[in-house]
Amino acid sequence: MSYRMSGWKYGAFIGGIVGFIGLALYPTVIYPMQHIDEYKEIQKSNRAGIIQENIQPGGMKVWSDPFGRKKSE
Repeated sequence: MSYRMSGWKYGAFIGGIVGFIGLALYPTVIYPMQHIDEYKEIQKSNRAGIIQENIQPGGMKVWSDPFGRKKSE
């Protein structure tokens, strides 16, 4: 016995899936992108007092810009 959805039931099912994905993504993706300044302040307070060179693993150098923007002298 197989059951096939059609009409408004199919639309409601697909709409429910899309809505669930949207609700799942909102707090993890969309909200932080809309409130960048708030997250920058949180990151600044969390990283206060940390010297990145001291915690860098394996003697690796601290991240730098890969496009190598030159400083004007």
